[in-house]
Amino acid sequence: MSEAVYRETSAQPRVHALPLAHLSLELGHLYMEDFEAGPERLRGHFAEVRIWAEAARAAAARRIGGRRPRISTCFLIDDYFTRFSTPAEIVPLVLAEADRAGLVIDYLARESGCASADRLELAESVSHRLVESPPPGSHGARPPVSRTGWLANGQRTPTAARRAMAELAEWQPPQETAARNHSVFVDVELWSDRDGGRLWSCPFLAAVWQLARLGLLRHLGEPVLTPAPWTGRDFPHDWDRLPPLLRLRDSAAPFSAYRTCTLLPNSFLAVEDAVRVVLDQVDVDAGALAQVADRSAREGVPVPEQIAQRATYIFYEDPAAPPEGN
Repeated sequence: MSEAVYRETSAQPRVHALPLAHLSLELGHLYMEDFEAGPERLRGHFAEVRIWAEAARAAAARRIGGRRPRISTCFLIDDYFTRFSTPAEIVPLVLAEADRAGLVIDYLARESGCASADRLELAESVSHRLVESPPPGSHGARPPVSRTGWLANGQRTPTAARRAMAELAEWQPPQETAARNHSVFVDVELWSDRDGGRLWSCPFLAAVWQLARLGLLRHLGEPVLTPAPWTGRDFPHDWDRLPPLLRLRDSAAPFSAYRTCTLLPNSFLAVEDAVRVVLDQVDVDAGALAQVADRSAREGVPVPEQIAQRATYIFYEDPAAPPEGN
């Protein structure tokens, strides 16, 4: 006798497909102090970004054989760590300074949307998909990331254990799992628990942001952090009344893309290095991955297998950074 296998339809939710651009180009990710510095700070940022944005566009066209690439632009405002001013004041300022530099912003996002959006605790959902890469020779003594809130790209320095006669164990260096000749060890704090609840770190929220831009976030098969159209009316005076992700132009290319390019001042270098550590250890929705692979193959636009390799960066000199000492 053969045994029939029955599956509930609801147990295998359909994975909703997303339209994809060739490139998601981020034109900035600024904090309160950047806006407090006034329009001149934004003006200098966009003037620098324009130079590199043109190079990113040219690279995207070369990658697809000289065809005209579908490129969407986005801008991220930090309203998660500090609430400052209002959308009614900040958003028009950003759009005006971008326009002055000859840049167009298609999508505007709030960083708090990377923590929770569409009635979903988005950052927490992604945290449950973390799969730590066990370093060679590991023996399970290190607590999991779900308990510590720390994620590394290799083996940490072992804790010194006291031997008999109070003799200390010999020190051992940390070791990167995929080291080439020498290790570059990175240990990332993903969150901290405080009296008011969990505070997600900047690198972890930025990793969620990258996954959204790559079209790889799903909840029960449905996409999350999806753009809401801007009606053209005045922007609200309360950040919570502004959608987490706003589409500013109806003619814009899709928000999500096969690849991302992020233009930032070089003060973000350490943060984005940590983002890649996170992306390398996220168990991304298999259905979303398959859809991107299938569509890219049909379109003749190959994408790297590793998620972190789909995210590229251009760092420019931060004019607000203090000069280096002698």
